[in-house]
Amino acid sequence: MLNKLLSFFSVLFLIILMLSIVHSCANMAAPTGGRYDETPPRLIRSTPTGSALNVNRKIIEIEFDENIKIEKPTEKVIITPPQLAMPVIRTVGKKAIVELEDNLLPNTTYTIDFTDAIVDNNEGNPLENFSISFSTGDQLDTLAVSGKVLTASNLEPAQGIYVGMHSNMDDTAFVKTAFERISRTDSRGRFTVKGLAPGKYKIFALDDKNRNYKYDTPQEAIAFLDSIVIPSSIPAVRQDTVFKDSVTIDTIKTVNYTRFLPDNVLLRSFSSGFQRKYFQKHERPDRKRLNILFAAPTEEPTFELLKPTSDNENWFVMEKSKENDTISLWISDSLISIQDTLIMKMNYLKTDTLNQDLMQSDTLSFNFREPRQTRKEKKEEGEKEEIRLLAVNHNVKPTHEIYSPIQLEFEHPVIDFNSSKVRLTREVDSVFSPVNFTMTNDTLNPRKYVLRHKWEPGGKYKLAIDSATVHCIYGLWNNKIEQAFSVKALDQYGNIMFQLSGLPTGKTAYVELLDKSDKPFRKVRVKNNEALIFDINPGIIYARLFIDDNEDGEWTTGDYEKKRQPEMVYYYPRAYEIRAYTDHEESWNVTEVSLDKQKPLDITKNKPEEKKRRNLNEERQRQQQQNQPGSSPFSGGIGGMGGAGSSMQRQSNPTR
Repeated sequence: MLNKLLSFFSVLFLIILMLSIVHSCANMAAPTGGRYDETPPRLIRSTPTGSALNVNRKIIEIEFDENIKIEKPTEKVIITPPQLAMPVIRTVGKKAIVELEDNLLPNTTYTIDFTDAIVDNNEGNPLENFSISFSTGDQLDTLAVSGKVLTASNLEPAQGIYVGMHSNMDDTAFVKTAFERISRTDSRGRFTVKGLAPGKYKIFALDDKNRNYKYDTPQEAIAFLDSIVIPSSIPAVRQDTVFKDSVTIDTIKTVNYTRFLPDNVLLRSFSSGFQRKYFQKHERPDRKRLNILFAAPTEEPTFELLKPTSDNENWFVMEKSKENDTISLWISDSLISIQDTLIMKMNYLKTDTLNQDLMQSDTLSFNFREPRQTRKEKKEEGEKEEIRLLAVNHNVKPTHEIYSPIQLEFEHPVIDFNSSKVRLTREVDSVFSPVNFTMTNDTLNPRKYVLRHKWEPGGKYKLAIDSATVHCIYGLWNNKIEQAFSVKALDQYGNIMFQLSGLPTGKTAYVELLDKSDKPFRKVRVKNNEALIFDINPGIIYARLFIDDNEDGEWTTGDYEKKRQPEMVYYYPRAYEIRAYTDHEESWNVTEVSLDKQKPLDITKNKPEEKKRRNLNEERQRQQQQNQPGSSPFSGGIGGMGGAGSSMQRQSNPTR
């Protein structure tokens, strides 16, 4: 009996020993090592030294206390005065080296602004707002001007656009002379132009396509300030917070510093609308249609048929876009369309190298060969030929929007289509009776017609067009169209009224409702400082307002040559939810929130880059805590293993 007990305890001891070994293995952790480096590189020395005077060397060497990298040097490193020849920016171990290719200007302050491009080689800790300045003369200029650049049409932050200064007050300096001092905007549209001397300046923004730092290409986006900028500085105080860790405040320090003014310049960038006009391509997608495409809006071109020759001057029906950049010629003369090759002379405007529009003539050849798969095959004896009908598309759905007209678009241009061939009826006391409507053809598209009627909310309607009542220029007749539909009731919509303030006196203004992609879908004119918009589908909307200076009903861009700023745009600073069968009323002071903070982030496309620096030491500490005894699934001995099994079952069956 004693031997059996000894054998039992021996086995039990071995089991406990094995479990202890497994438990120890489960809690093994990597050696902690030293703390991660969380400090950015520290400047040791530079050649020339910061703020050095009478410098004549073109190679600048900056040494730090550890190995470094320079991230995106062509984007982030700003050298002013601007360099026409691209400087060489590189790193060698602990050194950042900048080699200037342009000759040094006399009596000039040079500033190399690295922004946050310098990071340490291991953890990538950035050295924020680092710059170095020196002068080729006996005086160092230290003033600065800062602010933001927004896109004028939609208040998007203008990222990566140059901001430059001219002390030359002549209006042509921006066009003919490179900037004297420059900066470049970050992801929030912010900029700081450094190294300015006391004096008066004009300030501009320029999306410099050819990198010559002057506005010599009308396709470049620009901004200009109407007023003169006079840089200055004042002593100021700020509160700096020092944290023990990512959430715990250590101390709050009062720091004296120099504030450079102005520091709130706001520039609104715009494109002039200029586009180079030129003929892009031509095609003949089928035997009866010619397509001609231009690269930009242009005047309507003229055409002359060279082959085959024809006395018929009306051999085509034209369909075109609003800006004439896309044109289709529907060939109405069968003697012409049957030809495999058409040759045509076209006169059109083309922009030359001096950005002038001149008349140009080209000879275009249109070729068409019937595809093999569409050639008619011999039909079996007694087989009837399929009747080809004129196709038509419309926007009528079983549920129709109360503010939407009916649109009809035929496959080909039609002949003599008028309202007498259309019947629109409404149900009254279970009987459908005719109602009045107007129908107009589109002035640009000869295949499109619009039917308008003041819809009765909740009304039931029928649209009908008899078969063989509409025919096209190719002899095809329409099939019967009959569509019943109901107009949405008013209780399915919401209405909103904006009570507006802060508007300039005597100016025309419009409010546009926007969807989640920042695209306008409704527009109304402001009357008596009110914008009332009816019949809005429930959901989240946004709104913007523009001042219509030229009263054309559209937002108009700026023009530097005419010294005309783009029309002002304001955004309602938050989303708004429209509820069905509800009248909403909202006060909106368009100037209460600064322009750079108005556009809701939800619909801002150019979202600012948020720099989140990883705290590697805190991450390591959390990992070590997770690996401490007690956190392992084996930490309860035999009972702990059973608990782990239960936990795994719960995870694998989350519906319990």
